[in-house]
Amino acid sequence: MITIKSHREITMMHEAGKLLASCHKLLRNKIKPGITTLEIDRFVEEYLTDHGATPEQKGYRGYPYSTCASINDEICHGFPRAEPLKAGDIVTIDCVVNLNGALADSAWSYPVGKISNDAKKLLTVTKEALHIGIAQAIAGNRTGDIGHAIQEYVEGKNYSIVRDFTGHGIGRNIHEEPQIFHYGTKGRGIRLREGMVITIEPMVNVGEWFSLMDENGWTARTADGKLSAQYEHTIAITKDGPLILTSQDD
Repeated sequence: MITIKSHREITMMHEAGKLLASCHKLLRNKIKPGITTLEIDRFVEEYLTDHGATPEQKGYRGYPYSTCASINDEICHGFPRAEPLKAGDIVTIDCVVNLNGALADSAWSYPVGKISNDAKKLLTVTKEALHIGIAQAIAGNRTGDIGHAIQEYVEGKNYSIVRDFTGHGIGRNIHEEPQIFHYGTKGRGIRLREGMVITIEPMVNVGEWFSLMDENGWTARTADGKLSAQYEHTIAITKDGPLILTSQDD
């Protein structure tokens, strides 16, 4: 069931989004060679707690951490761990904030120290794909318009778009209807309406789009072992166009 949010609900979600964005901004300088994703996870949880919020995915369907931390060939839902990050790695930190009952969801891919030109290009293309998708998130458009725009751009750059994981509606729950596919056909899918709040979160692979699941039942990685990146924002559909609730002014 798709829920339409009131102005008050969107305002509350925007406050949660601002807090999440501020956390991501701090991570820009914290993520360096030698830090562990477990240390990042603890930092995020402490930061949210200090600001009166909680990490919503901790305990969600049994998920044990405050963040997902996906390194290199991990597409999404990577478990934070004790091994230090190395120069040349890329890591995606995904977090859902609950602030006074309002949720916001954002993932961001970070370079660890100096990374290769190929990895830099992957991050650039993936972030641009996110914004290309957001530009289609306007009342009257359909979900397929978002997916088509992202797929056309990503494949035009000779990358692949992951199909096993999608964006989603968000509100009182992390995952609500509708699903937001990052591939698809223009003019198809659910029509976007003012008051809907969704996530757009393209996951882009250097190689093929196929994924494999780790034994932990959560972590997905590229089937060919090549790099993957992801950027995600929470978006409100408004009469004035898409409102990025998790904006970092990027």
